[in-house]
Amino acid sequence: MATMDAISVIRTKRDRGELSDQQIDWVIDAYTRGEVADEQMSSLAMAILLNGMNRREIARWTAAMIASGERMDFSSLSRPTADKHSTGGVGDKITLPLAPLVAACGAAVPQLSGRGLGHTGGTLDKLESIPGWRALLSNEEMLNVLDTTGAVICAAGDGLAPADKKLYALRDVTGTVEAIPLIASSIMSKKIAEGTGSLVLDVKVGTGAFMKTIEDARELASTMVGLGTDHGVKTVALLTDMSTPLGLTAGNALEVRESVEVLAGGGPADVVELTIALAREMLDAAGVRAADPAKALADGSAMDVWRRMIAAQGGDPDAVLPVAKEQHVIKAPSSGVLTRLDAYGIGVAAWRLGAGRARKEDPVQAGAGIELHAKPGDTVTAGQPLLTLHTDTPERFEYALQAVEGSYDIGAAGTEFTASPVVLERIA
Repeated sequence: MATMDAISVIRTKRDRGELSDQQIDWVIDAYTRGEVADEQMSSLAMAILLNGMNRREIARWTAAMIASGERMDFSSLSRPTADKHSTGGVGDKITLPLAPLVAACGAAVPQLSGRGLGHTGGTLDKLESIPGWRALLSNEEMLNVLDTTGAVICAAGDGLAPADKKLYALRDVTGTVEAIPLIASSIMSKKIAEGTGSLVLDVKVGTGAFMKTIEDARELASTMVGLGTDHGVKTVALLTDMSTPLGLTAGNALEVRESVEVLAGGGPADVVELTIALAREMLDAAGVRAADPAKALADGSAMDVWRRMIAAQGGDPDAVLPVAKEQHVIKAPSSGVLTRLDAYGIGVAAWRLGAGRARKEDPVQAGAGIELHAKPGDTVTAGQPLLTLHTDTPERFEYALQAVEGSYDIGAAGTEFTASPVVLERIA
């Protein structure tokens, strides 16, 4: 590997060649160490975006990123582990009720989550709206919370796939985020290094997702399922709809409040349906088939795990959640049937209100976001509240309203509407 150089590796992929195992191992290691410059790696990332990778290349690229850091070990736990990863959406608070639900049914859930960027929300930002809750845990703290409560939701440590952390930041500023081989290897390197025994992927498709078409979502899901399988992790994927926001809220504290409603046996039907569907997949993948997640939601056992999990990470499950200082209500301009509520437009508006960030270092407002008072298929009356915008900084309203404009349609009374199913496909 001493004879390797970045220019040769770039040329290979630029000219639609296959990268050898040795080239991949060298370039990932050299980039992590700083021997390969950012401009060279960005050139290679663009060549990968344009010319793709085959399954062997993607598997080796993923293995090299795993090898750049540590691997966690949950073999000391008394129960099997199962994790979930979502590719991100609007109103996607599913991790919050899902992790304690699966734990209440007998599996352990080591959920390493991220922060929001752009129009998609981040699980850690949502949970940090709970007073006292900590996202940053040492490996020992993570294992202890997992052992005592059955579930932990926290940030990935710096030692986990550091090559991915460096490469992700570069992709974000070089227009190469959408490269499916790099998306798949980024997600799977962290999940495999995390050490979970099984993994369920929630691959979003629609206007509010990174994958806009079912074909792209299917390709990404199949690639990640293959990577998990190649690395000995039982992996399945669900393709789920993200053309309309999930639930009735988009924003940090707003989504925590809605998640608690689900854990209390209520909440919006689409959130409950997807939570239970993913729970069943996780339990099946982990080999835990005796428990019924629907029953665990109804009888309060999932709520009990939630309360213990939040408290174990310093949070107060009884604390009053933050509320934004200012609200603005958008009213239905006409009567009829709401036929469209675009997830992307709502996500961008929530982001502009302060619920999200444009750069990783930007702060977020805990109370900012949007409440939905109707979903597609609902009958609305002229003048009734359609959306409520929340922010601490009212000067943001005008910018957010620009994103909402054109993001919903109201048809005439009696208009027929057929909702898209929540789960579109299963890939195993």
